[in-house]
Amino acid sequence: MPLKTLLLNPPSFENFDGGASSRWPAVREIESYWYPVWLTYPAGMLEGSRLLDAPPHHVSAEETINICKDYEFLVLFTSTVGWEGDQRLAEAIKAANPKIKVAFVGPPVTTDPDRALNECSALDFICRREFDFSVVEFAQGKPLSEILGISYKKDGKIIHNPDRPQAEDLDAMPWATKIYKRDMDVTRYNVPFLMHPYIALYSTRGCPAQCTFCLWPQTLSGHAWRKRSTDDVAAEMKWAKENFPEVKEFFFDDDTFNIQKGRTIELCEKLKPIGLTWSCTSRVTTDYDTLKAMKDAGCRLLIVGFESGDPQILKNIKKGATVERARDFARDCHSLGLTIHADFILGLPGETKESIRNTINFAKSLDCETIQVSIAHAYPGTEFYEFAQKNGFITNEKMEDGGGHQMAHIEYPGLPVDYVMEMVHRFYDEYYFRPKAAFRVVWKAVVNRDVPRLYVEAKAFLKLRAQRNKAVKVSRSHKAGPHATQGAGA
Repeated sequence: MPLKTLLLNPPSFENFDGGASSRWPAVREIESYWYPVWLTYPAGMLEGSRLLDAPPHHVSAEETINICKDYEFLVLFTSTVGWEGDQRLAEAIKAANPKIKVAFVGPPVTTDPDRALNECSALDFICRREFDFSVVEFAQGKPLSEILGISYKKDGKIIHNPDRPQAEDLDAMPWATKIYKRDMDVTRYNVPFLMHPYIALYSTRGCPAQCTFCLWPQTLSGHAWRKRSTDDVAAEMKWAKENFPEVKEFFFDDDTFNIQKGRTIELCEKLKPIGLTWSCTSRVTTDYDTLKAMKDAGCRLLIVGFESGDPQILKNIKKGATVERARDFARDCHSLGLTIHADFILGLPGETKESIRNTINFAKSLDCETIQVSIAHAYPGTEFYEFAQKNGFITNEKMEDGGGHQMAHIEYPGLPVDYVMEMVHRFYDEYYFRPKAAFRVVWKAVVNRDVPRLYVEAKAFLKLRAQRNKAVKVSRSHKAGPHATQGAGA
């Protein structure tokens, strides 16, 4: 028997969607949780293991520490935003169960393993990049010195074993959905623009695109695109539909699901007879024929990273797409009846007040059903981080406000961080307070009998919006100085 292993997406900030579940770890404007898909693979290979996804199941740090008393090996997926809390949690777990072995996985320990091992006394080792087989081999008894892709301390010296080749045979991996059935309550997972309940999984790994800001391809999954066979994906989807009758939608959370036309159309032909409602990620380079095949096979929605409506910004981040192509793509989706959830980022390299205005106008012209406006975060290990650090644009390393919400931490000449924060909310206001957009959101909630859900989400969004607006005002009053503050209050 292998070591009794707990694979943990740890408790952190309240309602934190991060670590194993999200490429963009943060507490969302609306409580949302993605699935910790990465942790399901070793969980499926280790008999007697358990995957604990603490945030959506509202398992506290104290409860997690008590659970860990019954385990011999802990694998914790950490994030840059959650690092400090994860470190304290691991040390508390080790204090309560001194015999437990602790490994951290995830981007922060890949990009700076020495710092991780030096800062966190509870760590026995860390895994760099893909970690599936590294943690399985340790649990099965292989000595640290023989495990590829890990770093550890020996006699006070840090040892970096050779890198582990990326997993190539993805069909040999366990099905994530079987671990969901075993260990998780799928009704706890909510994403506002997806039907509830939903399930997310991967059909590929890696992303050949070179976007400078994107975290996982540069620190975890790599740029080499590897795919499961369409037969294996279709078989899992058939099994999942039968075993989760309550699930209304399945989501392919690949870095880029439909980047290869032939494979996408082949998979669609095999999904069609199953009769699923499903959604996925997409790039704007996807052509009409591929989109039509997806729609015919039950695809409902696409998450699309438009990022910016400014041509120069798209070049700066190596997006590999143009504003013109994005417009054509959106037009094709609208004509086919495919819903778009559009992602935008403010504060990318070269951002100006003018480029932000271009992006807001661009978004309104696309008229997608829903949008997400994020603040540019330069994560260590990304090309964006190297650019921002080299040019002195990083104002602080924390990226969050103390509660896990996104905060601007990149400041360019003539573009203060408080202006970027303000424009995030102006972006949302200008987009959703248009009569057409507001009616669409309400009407959808009425048709889908989701009015209570809409009420809860709208209330949460408006609360955070008020908090952030207050933070912007406080920041500006501090910059203005005491005389300006006194004058404003007189």
